[in-house]
Amino acid sequence: MNFSIALPTFVITLREGVEAALVVGIVLALLKKAKQSRLNSWVYAGVGVGILVSALIGILFTWIIKFLGSINPQYTSIVEPLLEGVFGVLAIVMLSWMLIWMTKQAKLMKAQVEGAVTDAISQNANAGWGVFSLILIAVVREGFETVLFVAANFQQGLIPSLGAIAGLAVATAIGVLLFKWGVKINIRQFFQVMGVLLVLIVAGLVMSALHHFDEAIANFSLGNRASENLCFYYEHFTKIHSCILGPMVWNTEKILPDDAFPGIILKSLFGYRDQIYIVQAVAYLGFLISIGGLYFRSLSGSSSQNMKKLPLVQK
Repeated sequence: MNFSIALPTFVITLREGVEAALVVGIVLALLKKAKQSRLNSWVYAGVGVGILVSALIGILFTWIIKFLGSINPQYTSIVEPLLEGVFGVLAIVMLSWMLIWMTKQAKLMKAQVEGAVTDAISQNANAGWGVFSLILIAVVREGFETVLFVAANFQQGLIPSLGAIAGLAVATAIGVLLFKWGVKINIRQFFQVMGVLLVLIVAGLVMSALHHFDEAIANFSLGNRASENLCFYYEHFTKIHSCILGPMVWNTEKILPDDAFPGIILKSLFGYRDQIYIVQAVAYLGFLISIGGLYFRSLSGSSSQNMKKLPLVQK
């Protein structure tokens, strides 16, 4: 069993889980400060329901993919890679947007959460539901990104889900260390490292999504002679070609295959592929330059003492 394919999901869930854990920890700290610890149960309920909703969304997405593929079995080889490509694009957009947005908003997190909690507490009759909704939205928002990533790689089976569970467990442990035991961790540095890994993982997802689209169009073209012109082969460049991705510009399959150690680790964490076509190469570099550049620029404006040292629990 190859557990290395669980690494990207682990990294994504760990990062998103720590973000959710920060919100939960800040809310608990604020409730304690306001002498409203009676609402803690609503916080825990929001966490539990949020995780459950995220898992159900993941199961629903997987069921939809399998159902659409089984409607007409002869088109399964087209529908499944096509859906993987679509979910891949959605995951790329969501993860990229949340990475840059959260980096820019990091210095405002405590103030935003504090304002939301204050508003919830001020509504005496619905204070519990207000806190519950705040936590539920925070958990589902982070969980949805992980669900999209897993859906984009559903053919890999349940192993990515194990990575998600492990990431969630470690994120929970970090939350406990920060807010329960008072351990000081440089959260800003943690998010910077996780952010760099996430940029590389999503860049690899860009190439995977393109590969899925190429596979779907190739299978459709092979099964439908009238659609053969959908494939733009580049046989005059190289004997090894794709359908829509152009000529191969990188082939290290014999030197460092991406399905064996250590290539499979590089593939999981850094987007390495032993075969890369020109469209994939351009898209990969374009993503790193554009989204990676935006991310590093956002870091320069996101330094904040509020995120450097936690916990926020008043002693």
